[in-house]
Amino acid sequence: MRVAMFKAIVFDFDGVILESMDIKTQAFRDLFRDYPDHLDDIVRLHVENGGMSRFEKFRIIYRDFFKKPLDVKQLEELGARFSDLVFQKVLSCPFVPGAERFLEKYSQTHLLFVVSGTPEPELVQIVKKRGLGRFFRGVYGSPRSKAEIVRQIVAEHGLHSSEVIFVGDALADYRAAKESGVAFIARVAANAPNPFPADLVHDPIQDLLELDRRWPNLIEKPMPKCGNQCSQPAHPETDRDRLATDRGPSDE
Repeated sequence: MRVAMFKAIVFDFDGVILESMDIKTQAFRDLFRDYPDHLDDIVRLHVENGGMSRFEKFRIIYRDFFKKPLDVKQLEELGARFSDLVFQKVLSCPFVPGAERFLEKYSQTHLLFVVSGTPEPELVQIVKKRGLGRFFRGVYGSPRSKAEIVRQIVAEHGLHSSEVIFVGDALADYRAAKESGVAFIARVAANAPNPFPADLVHDPIQDLLELDRRWPNLIEKPMPKCGNQCSQPAHPETDRDRLATDRGPSDE
């Protein structure tokens, strides 16, 4: 008998629920516009490290590019300025295609969560102001790592890791899924570069319309438990295997 494997779905936020990644990229350009010699490297750091907290990026920028210290007060000021640059824009940016309908539909049958690199108080405000709070059992952000949060979700809701799937758009999301022992589906927008190595993640979805279409093929008997060294299923490939790599910190 076929059984519903997944009981809980964990979503990254920027680039998975909202089309807000370009807003964050522009914010890094605006925040560091007074450093033109480093600006391209700063933007590259941001883009190549989706899912990493903005505060960790600030530390790396000062340490590796500016070669100068960054004290707590400066770090907090950078964080506040960044929030000012993005907050209102994120409140008005479009949904990833199919996201709102997917949340409405699957919140009736699954436990849904947000796990993001965005600072948690800011993330909670955005989710509330966009009217999305009713869909989620929990909304979590930095400073805690995504893997730590996913493990907490599994424990607090009496789930097995095989019953949870993470939808993300960054390698950090894949690594968090892998570290916490849950399955993973990659979102790569149409015409966007694919950040995922082909040997790790197969057939990413373009949006949540596609995830909804493919979801029935994710309902089958659970895969056997696989350690971190395992990257391919032990049985013939199905659509579920291509979408969700076995066992397996995008804000910013």
